[in-house]
Amino acid sequence: MKLVRFGPHGRESPGLVVDGVRRDASGAFRDWDREFFETNGLERLAELVALGELPAVPEQERWGAPVARPGKVVCVGLNYVDHARELGNELPAEPPLFLKAPNAVVGPYDTVRIPRGSTKTDYEVELAVVIGRPARYLASPAGARAHIAGYTISNDVSERAFQLERGGQWTKGKSCDTFNPLGPFLRTADEIPDPQALALSLDVNGERRQTGTTRDMACGVERLVWYISQFMALEGGDVVSTGTPAGVGMGRKPAAFLVPGDVCDLEITGLGRQRQVFERGT
Repeated sequence: MKLVRFGPHGRESPGLVVDGVRRDASGAFRDWDREFFETNGLERLAELVALGELPAVPEQERWGAPVARPGKVVCVGLNYVDHARELGNELPAEPPLFLKAPNAVVGPYDTVRIPRGSTKTDYEVELAVVIGRPARYLASPAGARAHIAGYTISNDVSERAFQLERGGQWTKGKSCDTFNPLGPFLRTADEIPDPQALALSLDVNGERRQTGTTRDMACGVERLVWYISQFMALEGGDVVSTGTPAGVGMGRKPAAFLVPGDVCDLEITGLGRQRQVFERGT
């Protein structure tokens, strides 16, 4: 299944894509949120879809992020060999983890606002994992798959000066308003048999900047979910961003950061496409 949300920012309704058409599921479900995922919501939704009675969503309705505001967004740094190399880093012995503010999550086609004082706003195409069942101290990576609801595209937008030159942790460069476009849909895990066989790409103004494959992750999806569960409880609707391949603006020579008017197009195999226009924030 392909879960979507639609409507004005902050007032989205749940839906799904059936045969290329968005369908409204708000008559049966409140939202694609923690309660939905942790109370067998996907199974109940599949039963509803089988009835084939969901009304169509008007085409002009905005696409929201495919999950309600998550309890947390956990991100993984330096998880692709080529990305670590372009930044002059060795692969870390263990995955670096950082948090991104949940209120940075926006829809896949929403405008991204370059923050005040920013000179180094950057892009990162990433495979995002959405948690279905709570995961605490998982016994092994093999058991992690049962805790994954599905997958979507994330643009882990970053302000590199805030992130690396202003002291402290990375969070301040990762959590600016609109810095996490997500979507267009959440594809359930049963329809992605091998999350380590997905191609990723990102273009800026029609120029290919990032090309990669999830098989090049230093730490694969299931191992990441297992690893994170050793440090914090993952809950239904939480998002795990799994890292980005080479080609980020900071890694280019000379560096090439985003400016107002730039357009990013992102794509991952089986997960659709995103597009954002970048504008100066107010």
